[in-house]
Amino acid sequence: AMQRSVNLVFIRMMREVTDHYMYRAPSGTARVLENAADPARGEYLRRFADREGTIFLRRFYEKYRGKTRDESLTALLDGVRVSPRALVIAVRSVWPDMQTDDLAPLIERHVPDENYDTQALEEVFERYSPEKFNLNDRGYLARVHPLELWLIEYLLQHPDASIDEVLSASADARQEVYQWLMKTSRKHAQDKRILDLLEIEAFQQLHQQWRRLGYPFASLTPSLATAIGSSGDRPAALAELMGVIVNGGIRYPAYLIEGLHFASATPYETQFGVLPPAGQQVIDPAIATVVRSALIDVAENGTARALQGYLQRPDGSRHTVGGKTGTGDHRFEVYSSPGKLLSSRVVNRVATFVFMIDNRFYGTITAFVPGAQAAQYEFTSGLPVRLLGALIPTLAPLLDSDPSPLPEALAGP
Repeated sequence: AMQRSVNLVFIRMMREVTDHYMYRAPSGTARVLENAADPARGEYLRRFADREGTIFLRRFYEKYRGKTRDESLTALLDGVRVSPRALVIAVRSVWPDMQTDDLAPLIERHVPDENYDTQALEEVFERYSPEKFNLNDRGYLARVHPLELWLIEYLLQHPDASIDEVLSASADARQEVYQWLMKTSRKHAQDKRILDLLEIEAFQQLHQQWRRLGYPFASLTPSLATAIGSSGDRPAALAELMGVIVNGGIRYPAYLIEGLHFASATPYETQFGVLPPAGQQVIDPAIATVVRSALIDVAENGTARALQGYLQRPDGSRHTVGGKTGTGDHRFEVYSSPGKLLSSRVVNRVATFVFMIDNRFYGTITAFVPGAQAAQYEFTSGLPVRLLGALIPTLAPLLDSDPSPLPEALAGP
């Protein structure tokens, strides 16, 4: 809800990043998707295989590290529907020196409905020797992820291996298990995975842009909610973005202390002041001007127009106020497969108004009720708007004062 307060800027930025990345970037991503023979497709697919394979290996590492061979086999086989073929393939993949006699107890435990005599066990044992199948085929026949088989075998040989060592050793295996994806007949599957990567990379670039504007988090979740500006931003970050707009697209570092004055009227009197910080142009001035106009329109004709009755100055002129409102009724909802709502639980309620006053002041006001008690409240963003209006008379001495110049020694060039 808070992030909606600044979606005028962020949505525009996302569109610019996506448009540039997909259609203007030197990589020619659009052409990669259109041309099945484009060599760049192979690089994207190798990156996808490496990324997804790494995710699986991290999960399997937590599942199997520190386990003995028997414990690993139990963890592997108890989680899948086991057939004699699947069992033999799985067990022999992680137990290279297994003998026929070792197979009977496993069949009895995991496939109790199958009756195998000694000769039948020997035939199954020989038919599904792991040497006859590559890693990908063994995973398919065993009905498990092939990297799961690879990891169990590796950890049995290297029981003290760290996750970094596992990832380093599995580089070739990660590519091997995705060879099916590299076939030209798999274009639809390839396109889907290439688009997944493009989405992640586009959001990474978007995150870098947002961070320049004051977005405070270390990552950004690729989602529709983020695309429309619902990323749970902090009030201070919203205020910082409003300051960027007020300053014509320039972001200045924030500081809390402007000066320190010690031992006044004594021989030891000392003063410290803040040097004017250097600003960074993070939004094109033309865009900042357009956004500022849109924010003023919100206060004059939109959801913050209730402020109009509070803007009169003593001399008859009026303050110029702009802002963006946002309201959130956050619920945890459960739906059935046909889309019927099964349950709804209130999580919290929030209303935010991020604002600017004239060309000097800006900030954020947020009303927030956490937990189930939020169901008892129905306020909207009109609440923080009215609160700001009520505060303007109290703030009038500050709002109407001329900005105090810095001491000459601190004024800078």
